[in-house]
Amino acid sequence: MPGLRHASVLHAMTRAVADVSAARSALQELGPRPVLKQAQEGKPVESVLLVDRQLRYLPEAFGRILGLRVLDVSHNQLQVIPDAIGGLDHLEELRLASNALVSLPDTVGFLSNLKILNVSTNKLRTLPDSISKCRSLVELDASYNGLTYLPTNIGYELINLRKLWVHMNKLRSLPSSICEMQSLYLLDAHFNELCGLPSAIGKLSSLEILNLSSNFSDMKELPFSFGDLLNLREVDLSNNQIHALPDSFGRLDKLEKLNLEQNPLSMPPAEVVKEGVDAVKEYTSKRWLDALLEEEQRSMAAAAAESPQASTPKAWLARSVSWVSDVGGSLVGYVSGGQTKSEKDSILDQQF
Repeated sequence: MPGLRHASVLHAMTRAVADVSAARSALQELGPRPVLKQAQEGKPVESVLLVDRQLRYLPEAFGRILGLRVLDVSHNQLQVIPDAIGGLDHLEELRLASNALVSLPDTVGFLSNLKILNVSTNKLRTLPDSISKCRSLVELDASYNGLTYLPTNIGYELINLRKLWVHMNKLRSLPSSICEMQSLYLLDAHFNELCGLPSAIGKLSSLEILNLSSNFSDMKELPFSFGDLLNLREVDLSNNQIHALPDSFGRLDKLEKLNLEQNPLSMPPAEVVKEGVDAVKEYTSKRWLDALLEEEQRSMAAAAAESPQASTPKAWLARSVSWVSDVGGSLVGYVSGGQTKSEKDSILDQQF
């Protein structure tokens, strides 16, 4: 009978939902107690996953779980992490995302083996200065908080950090020490209140992905050293107030993706931007070379006024040829006023 069949299926589904709900409630009631009991009995505990258990606190005893490598208490209601967390000498992953944390204990700096720290989607206004002591850190996600600044020395000691997410905060600036993160591969600082970048940002030699979008009226310019980020592949600068790209931008030979939407750009002009990333690189490269040649001509003229022998172009050629070769073969003809590569080589030989 069709009616009975449908009623039977509906009853089975209702029971299944009730069973799942009951099991989930039981897990939430158990909380961390079984974990602590297992640790007290001397049994190895390398991973503790207490995700979405409606936990309001972690017992201090968690800091005494020897050998613990992974602790994930994401999606709970934690407001405080106990100081004892610093006792987890072997901890490599600490995931605290989506809680109600307003601060982190200073003892987090004792986690010398920590590689991954996720504190995203909390209520943090600052990160402890001691976080700089976590020298093994490879990934740090502090996005979706209320951070107004980062620890001053964060970059001097986190030399192994490869990925840094600090988007959706209230950062007004990035500390200059961030430029010392020689291993940094990804930096996402979109949707903040950044007024600019540290002047030495070009020292981030490993950086490949950079997102600075949606800093709105605060982000107006890029430092000249931006062109030293030679490994950049993806850059998002959309939704800012950038009027001009630095001429050094043309040095970014590996750049594949570039988003400049919603900026009042005058340099490069809109018609160049519409042609894509290669057109932007070529345009800024030519501007760089124009400025370089003009500067050297002024230097030679000034030197000639003091001493006729000083007017030889040998010095400025020695300084400039190495960079020109990096720009790419497409611009060699431009530098030499339309001459071919072989013609330019012969001229250089004569100058030397």
